[in-house]
Amino acid sequence: MYVNRILYFCVVKPCKLDMYKPSTNSRQASLFWDLETMLDFKHPLFKLANMVDWSLFEKSFAPLFCADNGRPPKPIRLMTGLLMLKHLRNVSDEQVVVQFTENAYYQYFCGLEAFSISAPCASSELVHFRHRIGEKGVELILKESIRINLALEDRKKEEEDRKNRKNGRGRKSDKDQTAFIDSTVQEKNVTFPTDSKLLNKIINYCHKVAKAEGIKVRQSYAREIKGLKLAQRFRGKSHSKKKVAKADRRMRTIAGRLVRELLRVLPSESKYREHLELCLSFVNGELLDGHKIYSLHEPDVLCICKGKEHKKYEFGNKVSIVRLWNGIIIGAMAFRNEYDGHTIDRAKEQALRLYGRTIRILAGDRGYRGQKMSGDTKIMIPDVPKASDSAYMKARKHKLFRKRAGIEPVIGHCKSDHRLGRNFYKGLFGDSINVMLAAAAYNLKRAMRLFLCLFKWVIRRLMTEGQWSVITYNAFTCAHVRSF
Repeated sequence: MYVNRILYFCVVKPCKLDMYKPSTNSRQASLFWDLETMLDFKHPLFKLANMVDWSLFEKSFAPLFCADNGRPPKPIRLMTGLLMLKHLRNVSDEQVVVQFTENAYYQYFCGLEAFSISAPCASSELVHFRHRIGEKGVELILKESIRINLALEDRKKEEEDRKNRKNGRGRKSDKDQTAFIDSTVQEKNVTFPTDSKLLNKIINYCHKVAKAEGIKVRQSYAREIKGLKLAQRFRGKSHSKKKVAKADRRMRTIAGRLVRELLRVLPSESKYREHLELCLSFVNGELLDGHKIYSLHEPDVLCICKGKEHKKYEFGNKVSIVRLWNGIIIGAMAFRNEYDGHTIDRAKEQALRLYGRTIRILAGDRGYRGQKMSGDTKIMIPDVPKASDSAYMKARKHKLFRKRAGIEPVIGHCKSDHRLGRNFYKGLFGDSINVMLAAAAYNLKRAMRLFLCLFKWVIRRLMTEGQWSVITYNAFTCAHVRSF
């Protein structure tokens, strides 16, 4: 293919050669170089690709695929890398597939050896892959992001000790055994719910089902619905409150009639029956698992009030974030609308499972009142200092709770940069995996920033010691980038 292109431009169109003349000091790159040779080894994504233990995902996810039946699956590294990049770059399934064909660093991160212009997979395959690996698989991705950051932190601490000529003696810091916890609301991808909106959706859905199944309803109510919608437009006006309330009641009656008529006509094995029963539950004012139905396509959505001035009600579910002193997220778990203090034990168990080290102190805000100990972990909340506390203890507690406030911008970054602000995944399963993927993306982005800091420090040290001249490109790549 490349030879044909060269012949085309050299023989068929010789006049085009004079349009571009390369500079004399430039050298044409080989057409047969692999991605590792072409890319900048100082790029954070390049270094991150060499830091991730891809064999861990291969061993864990390989038993989930059938070896002798069906179409051969996509490479596990490819699918896992796309899932990481999606939340790392804050894009959708469709966009991460499109950007993959344009970005060489994406392709190297996902394990390709040569640049490819074709799409790696369909965007829907990412959906199937997430359901295949499940919550445990997503938790494994979060655990790997924690391991990378801990390895970099250990490396950074060793270099600082060597720089300061410390030999490990002296008082050990308890920062590695101190964590901070906070909760927030993970909003679902639903519109602000009102009864009139949902009733209009139910009526439109009934008409759609009747048309698809060839059912002729006794009455469509099309002309009456048009007048009722006109009356509902003046909602909030003082002179039309009674008229709007009457229109709402009539819309509920019409929606109930249409749903019940379709349920009588449709067979029991119809694919529309389950959704129609949900619509009927909303029309009748029934509760679903103890809560009101706020969305027809996401019936598990909850209405949560966190006391925010700018946003009184949020529709989604609660999530808990556990963060270390140095900024690494070691726990991310989804809950329903539970009291924050009742989620400490489960959040701490996940953090210990992923972190692998002891947590002596867990600091939270006043929303975690009511529990002072969780196993061997002490739960601390900001409070009025005791009269028996010394000046040292007061200063220590003050520093601790000032540091605890640093978890708030971490949650903000996860929401704005890593898709925690709006959850596009469906169901309770989507609630669980979205927060873990957002936390993993935050950790990976933190590691990429730390790569740059360590790279600058290594360069500075080598230049100081006079060893820079004897290190070649390949030697530096192998000795330093891959040894982190």
